[in-house]
Amino acid sequence: MESRLKRLVFRAHHMGSNENDILFGRFAERYLSGLSPEQVDRFEALLAETDNDLFNWVTNKEAVPPRLDHDIMSMIKKFVQEEAAIT
Repeated sequence: MESRLKRLVFRAHHMGSNENDILFGRFAERYLSGLSPEQVDRFEALLAETDNDLFNWVTNKEAVPPRLDHDIMSMIKKFVQEEAAIT
């Protein structure tokens, strides 16, 4: 599991767009180790989505598709809102 988490943190920091690299990378660093295996699966599935869609969903520019509107998406959206308030 440890190697999987390291791989996912790396992937989250290298998604394509600089904005997503920062947002998802910081989220992964902060929360990934505390997630359940099922939550890690959901996070990994999100990383397979397109960069543009992910950014629009987590910044509330577009509605999240129902199949991806789960606890991890909610955590990331909350994290993004908190990060935006800081930066």
